Amino acid sequence: MITLHWLYLLAGAMFAGFAILSAGDRSNAKRWGNATFWGLMALSLLAGDLIGDLGNGFLVLGLAGLAGFGFVGRGQPATTSEAERDAWSARLGNKLFLPALIIPATALFGTLLYNYSPLGTSGLIEAKRETYVLLGLGVLLAILIIFVWLRPPVLTPLQEGRRLIDSIGWAAVLPQMLAALGVLFAAAGVGDIIGGLTRSVIPEGSIFLTAAVFGIGMALFTMVMGNAFAAFPVMTAAIGVPLLIQDYGGDPAVVGAVGMLAGFCGTLMTPMAANFNLVPAALLELKDQYGVVKAQVATALPLLVVNILIIYLAAFR
Repeated sequence: MITLHWLYLLAGAMFAGFAILSAGDRSNAKRWGNATFWGLMALSLLAGDLIGDLGNGFLVLGLAGLAGFGFVGRGQPATTSEAERDAWSARLGNKLFLPALIIPATALFGTLLYNYSPLGTSGLIEAKRETYVLLGLGVLLAILIIFVWLRPPVLTPLQEGRRLIDSIGWAAVLPQMLAALGVLFAAAGVGDIIGGLTRSVIPEGSIFLTAAVFGIGMALFTMVMGNAFAAFPVMTAAIGVPLLIQDYGGDPAVVGAVGMLAGFCGTLMTPMAANFNLVPAALLELKDQYGVVKAQVATALPLLVVNILIIYLAAFR
């Protein structure tokens, strides 16, 4: 049976490749920091279940220390030059996007084929992990087609991947860490504390104020954690379920769904949502790394107000 663990091994092998190539990049003054950082990422994926919780905890501290003290820097992989990339673009045009489109196409159509054919009963892939596995298969298929079609040097995928991951830097692992932080907050009872404070401040029966605090709280916690999925269990345990749903009889579907949308407004306004806001700035080589965030604030704030109104008007009809 193909399980999710296979994807961990594939991703771990990729990060191990980044680490080895970083160690050999003499043009990067921080090559050993990069090699150690991506090596720790590889270790977490390849052997995270073997080193245990304590080992993974030290691993995370190591990643934070390397990034926090500036030991991670951008390398100069031996990839194609800008002139060569321009030449390929002029020659192939939009055909260059075909390998990238193979990945989501394989995940989508492969999942449909697997679930609505006899393959679904074969037990070939771990249950409820079909899309993840087929996404990984799509990546491998795209790389194979690139080699057959363009015939690049053997290490080109790893070198280009390292160039991209070095451009993103430590922000590449921030979403995973922040999501874990949200679970820790919920387990530590932060939601209960916030719920108690809310009850003591907002007059009983004030549905609109409660909805406003819920929506604003979702946005603020998302800004702190960088991930609305991390903020959701905290704010739902604090206000969403005990106050809006249980006490005031709000529709759980509306409170939950639109509450998440309110959290996404916070995503638009924080650099902590690195995969949405810092990564595009790095990939586009913007002069202002916070340019994406600044451009989105004017959209996020009115949208947050609208989401709060939707909760108030639609959940309590």
